[in-house]
Amino acid sequence: MEKQVKLAVRGLSKAFDDGARRVEALTDIDLEIRQSEFVMIVGPSGCGKTTLINIIGGLETASAGEVLLDGHPVSGPGADRGMVFQGYSLFPWLTVEKNVEFGLKMKKLPTAQRREIAQRYIELVGLKGFEQALPKQLSGGMKQRVAIARTLANEPEVLLMDEPFGALDAQTRVVMQELLADISRRTGTTILFITHDIDEAVLLGDRIYVMSRRPGRVREMLTVDLPEPRSHKSLVLPEFLRIKARIMDMLWQESSDAAMDR
Repeated sequence: MEKQVKLAVRGLSKAFDDGARRVEALTDIDLEIRQSEFVMIVGPSGCGKTTLINIIGGLETASAGEVLLDGHPVSGPGADRGMVFQGYSLFPWLTVEKNVEFGLKMKKLPTAQRREIAQRYIELVGLKGFEQALPKQLSGGMKQRVAIARTLANEPEVLLMDEPFGALDAQTRVVMQELLADISRRTGTTILFITHDIDEAVLLGDRIYVMSRRPGRVREMLTVDLPEPRSHKSLVLPEFLRIKARIMDMLWQESSDAAMDR
């Protein structure tokens, strides 16, 4: 049986006024994510990917259209949507454990319950033994694991991720991709993930929305049917390469049209 739609974007547009002119960032975006689905958005630089995820997260408002979570309109930030950014946004004076507990403390959960939940998610992201470490003692990949654990500990309905691995080196990035794929399978978390990395999009996504150049719109939606579990070995599968080539062709066309001002 097909899973229900968890998150839907209907007819969404966004325009900015910079004083001298009106800039159309997004136009008539429609997309949907089903329960426990891992959906990727990829597109050329400046196509409005971050603007879109900020609107879904309630950090910006749309000029037109709506965002629906479980059929209810989204009108601002909420604990039902957890966000992970490229910057780790950890509190440097707090330990790994206390960083993960932070949102739980804001909810006024008892100390013992906070510690139990934090420990569970610290283990989930592979940081058992680092509970008392400070962020300055961690590598970039480890800091991002803490950020993911902190967000998941609040048990959001949807996890929104904006280029979370963009600042990592290539090898660490692949390790983090495999970790996130494993977390997705084990927790059933619904994930919307923004990236400019085509390999990352194909490796992680159940479906991929490819966006056009500005004003951003959905150019095409692709379904990814790769064997599970996915890993770095998936990068050379014929189906992986076929989908990658298709996305590359679309993005090349968008860049070419932009250069020729078509």
